[in-house]
Parts: sequence; structure tokens; C-alpha cells
Amino acid sequence: RRMQQRMERHPIGRAVLHDRPLISSETLPLTWLESLPKESFGGTYGRFLRKHDFSPDGRDAVQFVDDPELAYVMTRYRQVHDLWHVLCGLPPSMKGEIALKWLEAAQTGLPMCALAATGGLARLPPAQRVQVLLQVGPWAMRHAVGGVDLLCVYYEHEMDKDLEQLRSELSIEPLFR
Repeated sequence: RRMQQRMERHPIGRAVLHDRPLISSETLPLTWLESLPKESFGGTYGRFLRKHDFSPDGRDAVQFVDDPELAYVMTRYRQVHDLWHVLCGLPPSMKGEIALKWLEAAQTGLPMCALAATGGLARLPPAQRVQVLLQVGPWAMRHAVGGVDLLCVYYEHEMDKDLEQLRSELSIEPLFR
């Protein structure tokens, strides 16, 4: 409900809630994404999907949420996961997933994100764990405290935008360069 309320208070978040766009291979076909300029957000997303053999259709349907609007908010949160990988320059590796889960925890306030990040940390060797904590923690907090609410971005309207320009507009600093 907190995520929904934040979206309702934001003009773009309200538009997303009103329009209820879905991210799928039908709405964002891979062939179209790959036809976009190489430096664009959509072009980079298309290459990310192809490289990792991912599909925007790969997210499970939301269950156990009876309110249709809240179910949509959770669907949206799940569907933007790979877009956030691209936006933040995070690979779908253990370190990248841990970093993204911490960012998701900071952005959404969902305890399951923090639990997943903590569980991922526990699976790393101690030296890597310390490295990830020192690098990821401050990065995630910077994006939580002073950053844009990433659920209030109409990603479908940003696909042809230069990725670096979009990052600048959203105050996103990629974690790994």
C-alpha cells in the first residue's frame, strides 16, 4: 500500500497506475528493442535480454493480493526488475542481484527484498561479503535517500532515450563500471 500511495502522489506514478502498462514481449518486442540505437535505454535492455536469454514474460503472476490496484503495483515492481538491472548497470550475477535487492529494499520498503539481499550475502565467501557490503550499502542508501522513486518512471516512454541521459535525469550512478 505504501508503494501505491507514493505512486499516487507522483504525477508519473499516477499515470502509470491509471494506464497500467505491462512489460511483456508483446508490448516491448525484442526485435523492436534491438532496432533502437545502441546507446538507448531500450537498445541496451534488448541486448541485456538477448545476452542472458531472458524474457520480459518470465515473471510469475502476483498471488495472494486481492486488491487489483495493489496487485498491479506488485506486478509492476516485478516487471521492472530487469529494467533496473540495465538502468543501474548491474549484471545478473550474485553481486548484481544482491545490489539490486538492496536497492529494491530501499526503493520499495519491502522486507522480502532485504531478506533476499541478506540471504545472498550469506552465500558469498567472507572476503567477498565484506567487499559487497562496503560497496553496495552506501550506493543503495544514496539512491534511497536522494534519488528518484524508480516505480514512478514510465519506462515504456523512455526506451528510445540515451541510457546515460536517462541515468542523469534519474540521478542513477551505476554501481559497476
